[in-house]
Amino acid sequence: MTENIMATEQYNAPNESLNRAQNKLMLTVDSLSITTATGIQLVDALSYELRQRQTLAIVGESGSGKSIASLALLGLLPESLTIRGEVQLASAAGMSQLPIANDKSRNAALRAIRGQRIGMVFQEPMTALNPLHTVAKQIAESLRLSGVPKKQWRDTSIALLNDVNITDPADKLNRYPHELSGGQRQRVMIAMALAQQPDILIADEPTTALDVTLQHEILALLNELKHQHNMAMILISHDLNLVRRYSDEIIVMRQGQTIEQGQTSAVFNQPKADYTRTLIKQDFGQALVIADDNVDKQSSVLEVSNLKVQFPIEKSLFGGTKRWFDALKDVDMTLQKGQALGIVGESGSGKTTIALALSQLLSNQALVSGQIVVNGQDISALSKKALRNFRSQIQMVFQDPFASINPRMTVMQIVEEGLLVQGVNKAARQQAVMESLATVHLPLAFAQRYPHELSGGQRQRVALARALIMKPSLLILDEPTSALDSTTQVTVVSLLREIQQKLQISYVFISHDLKVVRALCQHIMVLKQGACVESGRTEDIFSRPQHPYAKQLLKASSTQ
Repeated sequence: MTENIMATEQYNAPNESLNRAQNKLMLTVDSLSITTATGIQLVDALSYELRQRQTLAIVGESGSGKSIASLALLGLLPESLTIRGEVQLASAAGMSQLPIANDKSRNAALRAIRGQRIGMVFQEPMTALNPLHTVAKQIAESLRLSGVPKKQWRDTSIALLNDVNITDPADKLNRYPHELSGGQRQRVMIAMALAQQPDILIADEPTTALDVTLQHEILALLNELKHQHNMAMILISHDLNLVRRYSDEIIVMRQGQTIEQGQTSAVFNQPKADYTRTLIKQDFGQALVIADDNVDKQSSVLEVSNLKVQFPIEKSLFGGTKRWFDALKDVDMTLQKGQALGIVGESGSGKTTIALALSQLLSNQALVSGQIVVNGQDISALSKKALRNFRSQIQMVFQDPFASINPRMTVMQIVEEGLLVQGVNKAARQQAVMESLATVHLPLAFAQRYPHELSGGQRQRVALARALIMKPSLLILDEPTSALDSTTQVTVVSLLREIQQKLQISYVFISHDLKVVRALCQHIMVLKQGACVESGRTEDIFSRPQHPYAKQLLKASSTQ
């Protein structure tokens, strides 16, 4: 770890002086302020300079203003917001004023800037890409805007996909977004941004939903492309440690304020603000100590043997399946009462497929074999009616709380929904909702709020309360902290640990963040390409990993 830190410092220091001395000034932002119609200050007097081949990282928790400060440069904010300040962009004649104030002339002036001068890679490629169009068609749209002749679109698209290290690019051109992995979708987004050859690239949380090895791959790729194309880059992230190796300067924001600003090495070596020190330390605490000797072997909540899941990938002429994809291959696992099992692995390794198989949420097209026993009951042998009654014992918390809860329902309606299905009377439901909200440390007044009135961490607590109200013995958590900023992650992990101890619930915890897994889970399973390559006690695997892939994951995690 010390060697990595030293290497980081050596990497940053010469680059910063080089940028200052030799690289052209590309962008200046002076006293950028953004205010709501009700007078709430979202960004307060943000100022910085950006030079060619330089990366500026803007870091902060959800609601700090880091994303909207960059969206303001492209005129992508609602007209209800008041935007003030001065922004200048490099041009042939020197530095030109960039219109940012909300008025009718702004859009016309920024049309030539968007994509062509300033490109953007958005946080979630699955929502930023059009699900109805192939990769070829979406890249071609960018090429058309940049004036590339139609007969060159295919060759240029293949060259762009090669630049972003996508294997077999000709095949990927014919695919739709849902047919690509998370890492591949993010690379397609980068290729689309590069198609117009921008001078500045804004990467807004480009690694949020990716596993730890892919995070470093994407950031290293962006860094390499920045130098190849002589671009400048603004890298937006909630993880201060992740951007450490890939930035020259850092701005730390909180509630619209610039808390700290300076060269990356200086901010890490001598942070001036307590908030910056908190972000760097990111202390998730220790997992509960539950000795195997103290666990009753008769109290197995979950026993899985020879679990195999296959998905159809090629249909025959008459509608049958010619080829199957093996998503899971003979996976075994056992989980005792009150313990947590962490499942880690890269994108496409089968982590979420396990979660869906355990909760019986796979589509009818999937071919599932093997045995899943929960509290002594083989759930694959249950009828539909019996499974519906049994579901209360297995609950699931999904990755994105905003997508998994109904935006038209109040918190009260969301949390009580399971009890409503079971026919519980209104008074008992309301009492149970109050108890469940108290368990996840949400005020009772929140019961009448809607999801859009809550922060990301609060929405995840609502999703957790909805699961806990059913009093499950097994809780499956699929990446419940990946979309949250680091301070909120620490709070949620601490809450999960408290609930685990208080209610003696067993967790299957799926995550790409090994720090979070270590802080919560007593056991770990490492998946690769649908197979378990290593499993055992958490601390044993962290201190003495046996499989090369487990070693690779731990090494990538330790460099953050």
